[in-house]
Amino acid sequence: MNVKKFTAHTSREAWRLVREALGPDAVILSNRTINGMIEILALASEDMSSLQEPAVDKPVVSASTLAAIAAKRQAESEQQASLAAALKASRHVPIMTAAKDGEASSMELAEVMNEIRSMRGMLESQLAEIVWSSQQKRDPIKGIMMREMLSAGFSASLARYLTERVPAGEKQEHALTWIKSILSRNLSVLTNEDEILDRGGVFAMVGPTGVGKTTTTAKLAARCVMRHGAGKLALITTDGYRIGGYEQLRIYGKILGVMVHSVKDETDLRIALDELKNKHMVLIDTVGMGQRDKMVAEQVAMLSGAGAKVQRLLCMSATSNGETLNEVVRSYMGDGLSGCVITKLDEAATIGSVLDVVIRQKLRLYYVANGQRVPEDLHVANKHYLVDRAFKLKRETAPFQFHEDELPLVIGNTARAMNDKSLHEVRLG
Repeated sequence: MNVKKFTAHTSREAWRLVREALGPDAVILSNRTINGMIEILALASEDMSSLQEPAVDKPVVSASTLAAIAAKRQAESEQQASLAAALKASRHVPIMTAAKDGEASSMELAEVMNEIRSMRGMLESQLAEIVWSSQQKRDPIKGIMMREMLSAGFSASLARYLTERVPAGEKQEHALTWIKSILSRNLSVLTNEDEILDRGGVFAMVGPTGVGKTTTTAKLAARCVMRHGAGKLALITTDGYRIGGYEQLRIYGKILGVMVHSVKDETDLRIALDELKNKHMVLIDTVGMGQRDKMVAEQVAMLSGAGAKVQRLLCMSATSNGETLNEVVRSYMGDGLSGCVITKLDEAATIGSVLDVVIRQKLRLYYVANGQRVPEDLHVANKHYLVDRAFKLKRETAPFQFHEDELPLVIGNTARAMNDKSLHEVRLG
């Protein structure tokens, strides 16, 4: 494969150079502007044949050549071959300027490496699309399962990872049952509420603003009072920022007959926890912060340095998308979360995203909340029910459904994501 570089003052002139040198069927690898000049990287269409062995069924041209790669399941090896050829060809790419100093050479090398990375990303995406298209024709059940998972809100990368591993020859209902079983197996949940209520300890509800930390604190407090009495429980709030934040928890405390303590910093928290060390359970309601707020790290440090073992439970809204939830977990992780609580289950159109993040981040799911009633709308997590509910809540509205011809594009965008270590830690058996 011989990659050639063409430069000109205008796009029209650059395209003319390409056609004259490589013909009208030239394959364009990149097109960009550098120092006011138009630069195009291209190669002749016949050079694409070096990317794979000749197809068996029909003549090889650019698109069908790549399709043959997918049909023969040689995507990965052919990708490596193309990258090696590109690297070899890059050594012969002419340098636009005659700079002789080391700095210019380094810049040129960086440009070449960027081009190679760009080519690699392009090839990975295209090969992933083609492999999936071929696979979908051979085994349409996998396409159906892919749509089911995407419609339920699961990420494209997790959906692809599981769909590609569905046992061959399975019927649709059996394939879906297999996927549900794998998802359930990878959801870690609190199996018995006695584990938290009878054991007791210090628990802090953390998470962004508006996810229901105060209400969740009140629900858990009510459960503790019902089992052990008001004298065994203490409530602490660090929410001195929000107007009425302390008052809201104080009202709940008054109803339950429990005193609410307000703290401002780590010193106050140390003193409060020392005074309350004889309580069976201490619940801390923290101030909500966006996951990108630098004060999140300060909050994590305050709870970690409080002089007592504070178990942090992350409240995650089921209405948030997967990208946001992943950011939230990374921000609030600190030295480790004890677990999480899924809130606003009743408000979510789909819940696959939040279950996806719980599985990827290996969080232990304690409770799910599906309303504002205290304490009725707090339930110990049932993983089989949640997975089944995820597929029952799948998107039914046309604008958000995935069609068959859109799936290869979705799959193509997962090429890089498939290297995510969290996927390879999903237990399949």
